[in-house]
Amino acid sequence: MKDKPVSSKQQEVQRIAEVLAKAIAQHRLRPGVRLVEAHIVEIMQANRNHVQAALQRLAMQRIVDIEPNRGATVAQPSAREAREIFAARRAVERAIVEAITPARIAEHQARIEQHMHDERAATASTDRRAIVRELCEFHLLLGEVSGNQVLAGILDNLMVRSSLIVALYQRGDSPPCASHEHQAIIDALRAGDTQAAVGQMIEHLDELEGQLAIEKADAADVNLRQALSGL
Repeated sequence: MKDKPVSSKQQEVQRIAEVLAKAIAQHRLRPGVRLVEAHIVEIMQANRNHVQAALQRLAMQRIVDIEPNRGATVAQPSAREAREIFAARRAVERAIVEAITPARIAEHQARIEQHMHDERAATASTDRRAIVRELCEFHLLLGEVSGNQVLAGILDNLMVRSSLIVALYQRGDSPPCASHEHQAIIDALRAGDTQAAVGQMIEHLDELEGQLAIEKADAADVNLRQALSGL
């Protein structure tokens, strides 16, 4: 059976959803921020029906909350959800790491090296958005390198939801990941030591969860136009 062609409407809804999800993942849009449809329509030069469909899609993914008479807001994960997200990430990222062979590392070597270079440059800067973007991108990159599209797709959703959790509950203002921990995982995978790579990934995720302080945070006022620009 041939795949059905993707309609222009579906493509537009996907575009809007991806831009909003990226803005959330990069902490441009924080938990609790209102997503005013009229503003998104204007900023993204989009059809209102397409914006509504994109918000509904994000709501199904638990990235956005939609309430009657209030509209859409960026989701604010509960403490329980935060713990469940990290439990899910341990399971998914363990499977992703186990699927990566030295041959797959070699196949994607140039892209991995470029990412690690960009990641080190970001973490050496004071640009928090760039730091968050590059550190999160590492985990998504491993999903792609694994070759398992189902796991990569699940991880993509978990990473956006993790960004909400970090924005709400992280202690202090330190980066949510450490670049040297990422490099250690790559080195173990390149050497074919899957057990060590899995152990380092689980320890890494434990450390990330340990940085969380489970307490409510208020959503700051956000300029939607500024948050969505350049995405």
